[in-house]
Amino acid sequence: MTYSNTEAFAKDMDLQDPLHHFRQRFYIPLVNGKECIYFTGNSLGLQPKSAQEKVLDIMEDWANYGVEGHFHGRAPWISYHDQLPPKLSKIIGALPEEIVIMNFLTVNLHLLLSTFYRPAKQRFKIICEAKAFPSDQYAFESQARQHGLDPQDVIIEVSPRKGEYIIRTEDIINTINQHGESVSIVLFSGVNYYSGEIFNMQAITKAAHHVGAYCGFDLAHAIGNVELKLHEWNVDFAVWCNYKYLNAGPGAIGGAYINNKHSADKSLHRLAGWWGHDKESRFKMDKGFNAIPTAEGWQLSTPPGILMSLLVASLEIFDEAGMENLIRKSKLLTGFLYHILEEINNESNEKIIDIITPKNEGGCQVSMLMLKNGKVIFDDLIKHGVLADWREPNVIRVSPVPLYNTFEDIYKFGAIIKESIRKDLKDKDV
Repeated sequence: MTYSNTEAFAKDMDLQDPLHHFRQRFYIPLVNGKECIYFTGNSLGLQPKSAQEKVLDIMEDWANYGVEGHFHGRAPWISYHDQLPPKLSKIIGALPEEIVIMNFLTVNLHLLLSTFYRPAKQRFKIICEAKAFPSDQYAFESQARQHGLDPQDVIIEVSPRKGEYIIRTEDIINTINQHGESVSIVLFSGVNYYSGEIFNMQAITKAAHHVGAYCGFDLAHAIGNVELKLHEWNVDFAVWCNYKYLNAGPGAIGGAYINNKHSADKSLHRLAGWWGHDKESRFKMDKGFNAIPTAEGWQLSTPPGILMSLLVASLEIFDEAGMENLIRKSKLLTGFLYHILEEINNESNEKIIDIITPKNEGGCQVSMLMLKNGKVIFDDLIKHGVLADWREPNVIRVSPVPLYNTFEDIYKFGAIIKESIRKDLKDKDV
């Protein structure tokens, strides 16, 4: 694709975009009475217009049927969650029976670590990325302590090389091989929240299995964003939240994947709950946990219909748009953004922006390391109706989401940031 940093090019790309109409299916926040440029789908996705209707359906059935809403109404609650795995399977590349929607990301991480992290005298280490999202760091620390171990001995972090911002796959694999039979779990993000780096999940999984370890992923910034083939890659387990690219609302219900080679194994240790018990005998209320032989066997409690209805609203849109189409558009959007940012750097007397997200990987997120006056420029973006994201000490994260962002959004963003830099440099010269 040959890009041109012009308004005419951006508008023409939007006219040609077969997914452009999906923007109308979302509420776009207003800033100063105008639709903002919303580039924070990596933190909280926008609300589908159909979400309120989905919630209202649940509320009306509750009003009309009371407890009988579990079995009657437009979508009986007893089986409401069954419609989610088939839709999610296309997004994460898994079998429907390997997926369960339940709880929240960190709760699910602890639940799955209770199964897959069973440290022994020799095999007890956890290998992860340096500066993983705090939820993961805290989970690893507390799991180590729960087993009477010192986190300093357990947790092995892989860092970028000096002067670099991404973690090389070869360094991850070398670290796994170096620790060998002492490794119990390898757990990385699918996409690093800070840099936007997409980890080579297939290669990491293969390396973990080579030394006899389990491999899992935190997909919070990956699901609904990048291509995933969890079953094909033989990933053991994964967890995620649904409020970022999957647009299920603030504090949305989470999800988990357990490879079917494990989920059918009822002998695996797990923290059991009523809703994970065999469906045929669940209501007999007998002692003795008998796990459902799918990912549902890790469920604890009755599924929350209202939270699930919000996810249903978004997944219906994903189903219609198609994940392959969304990834294709995402690459075009970020390619246009890279083009504009590189042009801004080339036109400046000095480099202002260091783009630390690897180019051409296909993820929505682009992390801009601001080399001068980053916070001033970020604050100026907000004044001009751009909702981006600031990460200390000096990174602006922007995420053009293919479901509701446009090429014109990116063109306007480029013009605003270019003018902000120009003003900043001019003020210094005065």
